[in-house]
Amino acid sequence: MSETIIRYQDVSIRQQGLEILENVNLTIPKGEFIYFIGKVGSGKTSLLKTLYGELEIHAGQAEVMEYDLTNIKQKHIPDLRRRLGIVFQDFQLLTDRTVHANLEFVLRATGWKNKVEIHTRIEEVLEQVGMSGKGYKMPNELSGGEQQRIVIARAILNKPELILADEPTGNLDVETGHSIVKLLKEICAQGSAILMITHNLNLLTEYPGKVYRFANHHIEEVTNNNGSIE
Repeated sequence: MSETIIRYQDVSIRQQGLEILENVNLTIPKGEFIYFIGKVGSGKTSLLKTLYGELEIHAGQAEVMEYDLTNIKQKHIPDLRRRLGIVFQDFQLLTDRTVHANLEFVLRATGWKNKVEIHTRIEEVLEQVGMSGKGYKMPNELSGGEQQRIVIARAILNKPELILADEPTGNLDVETGHSIVKLLKEICAQGSAILMITHNLNLLTEYPGKVYRFANHHIEEVTNNNGSIE
């Protein structure tokens, strides 16, 4: 039986006093590929924010990688985030430094000190995302798809058990978007669980995963046995 990486039981999420989601029940094992779908404002990003300690759990029980999110202390949130990879649609790369320096910044911020080990790890992740030899480039010299590959490289530097991807294909053309999801599926196959928010339902057929739909303050699994959605 796969190790459970996320367990939410009867969770309610509020923002500025408003109920965003209620009675959320979610169990996600390690190595699972999950899609979150639903209209804008249905709570998808809010749920992701609870997973990395940006938004508090209002009620219920919530655990992520042995962290109890209902009682997590502020000082433990950086430790939690170090074990996660986060991919946003707007890249959020440091524009004033090279690709290599962007990745080195993250490694040093998460406790890496040995120069040789840092260089080796950066080369490894760049190769993994198909960006070998691009470490010297500045972000503005890269295409949107290349920048997103660097963001994914940044997310996997510390070999996270869980990657959260909020609309990672949102700003990309169709072909580039498909290549990014294919890359995420490859990373998932190596053991990381991936939660991906998307509005592109075509991806669900081509790159099947478990699908949860957000609507009317609730979420429900809508995957059929054949991988399509109900």
